[in-house]
Amino acid sequence: MSKLNARFFYFLRVVYPLCLGSLAMFGEVHAQGFTAAISPPRFELAIKPGERVRQVIEITNPNHQSTRFRIKTADWQLDPEGGLAFFDELQPGSCRPWVAIEGRDVTVSASGKYRYRFEIGAPASATIGECRFALLIEGDDQQVAAGSLSFPVTGRIGVIVYASIGEAVPQLEVIATKLRTINGVTLPYVDVKNSGKAHGRISGFLSGTDASGKKLDFDPATLPILPGESRGIALTPSNGRDEPIKVAYPVTIRGTLEWGDKSLPFEQRFAP
Repeated sequence: MSKLNARFFYFLRVVYPLCLGSLAMFGEVHAQGFTAAISPPRFELAIKPGERVRQVIEITNPNHQSTRFRIKTADWQLDPEGGLAFFDELQPGSCRPWVAIEGRDVTVSASGKYRYRFEIGAPASATIGECRFALLIEGDDQQVAAGSLSFPVTGRIGVIVYASIGEAVPQLEVIATKLRTINGVTLPYVDVKNSGKAHGRISGFLSGTDASGKKLDFDPATLPILPGESRGIALTPSNGRDEPIKVAYPVTIRGTLEWGDKSLPFEQRFAP
């Protein structure tokens, strides 16, 4: 099993340094001997049973020499804290047998771009649901020395693909609210349940005034909520300026939560 853990941060496109490599979920990575950019960073597709969908990833090589990239598919899981794990082995219910890729490796010329093709062919017997997998783009292993030790480091970019099958849609509802303290920072959270057949993401327009009189906007984290799961979504305060914000609780947050073409009025008091 190939397993890498990373943390999503909804407000940034980030590079994730890992102890055995580097992973970027949002389209660009810089690692020892490996620099690349991928567009788009994510696919959200719709496909009918018996239909075949073709898509293209653009790989950009900003280096001054040609670079070889290895490409493969993987299954993935997201843990309750937003940690991501990839699996080479087919997981139960995997749709990767439906996926065809252009090749296992490509060479991109110096300062060049390559349009890499892949396709998803849903069988006619496919049921309503969601096909999810990752396309992993890797550089060659590089040996890194640390004192007397030498170990391989791999640069890797992961592109997540979602394909809803038939009429699969998310069905989200807020089932609980709470305060959570992580790394010394206390934030309001909403627990969101997805009883639908496809993933969903919460957005919205939320605001409130805390106990000190500060007027704040609150932005829901855009983590995906997969079918059949419940996920805690942080509401991060902002005031229009790039500075850390400490909320004086209690605070009442009001506004509207949205996903797709649906919306839900929201009002909740958060207190220690």
